[in-house]
Amino acid sequence: MSLLRTLALAVDVASFKRDAASRALADAQQKYFGAQDQQTQLESYAAETESRWMAQAQTCALPELMRHHYQFMERLAQAIQMQQGVLADHARWVEQARTQLTHAEIRVATLKQVCRNKQAEADRLLGRREQKQIDEFAALRFGKSTGHMWGEDYHEH
Repeated sequence: MSLLRTLALAVDVASFKRDAASRALADAQQKYFGAQDQQTQLESYAAETESRWMAQAQTCALPELMRHHYQFMERLAQAIQMQQGVLADHARWVEQARTQLTHAEIRVATLKQVCRNKQAEADRLLGRREQKQIDEFAALRFGKSTGHMWGEDYHEH
């Protein structure tokens, strides 16, 4: 029974680690979605800014303003590129967290299966012991009852 208690403890620890891995995956996914939202916002802002600039440039396109606009758009493009890198990092972290969760789930399932197998084995052994005791008791009772019958007749003669 000590082995079963040890296995149950191992299942509990593995379940705790699985739950932690699940929380880590949820956290990584939340950060990924946040980075994705930020990426979308940057791209939308760049498109809106470019659209406003095009409308404004048709009426007044001073060289100094154009230079500032192009510098601003270049920096905005750099920010979008940096955000793409951040998004890629978050995607890798999500995959790593998903892999860790999968491994943790497999570990829990494996340990639970080992517990079930060990419990079934213990139940079979207990069943065999009980059957052996029943058989021995029946043989003893049968022996006494037949010996009693035959023993009394034998001793009388």
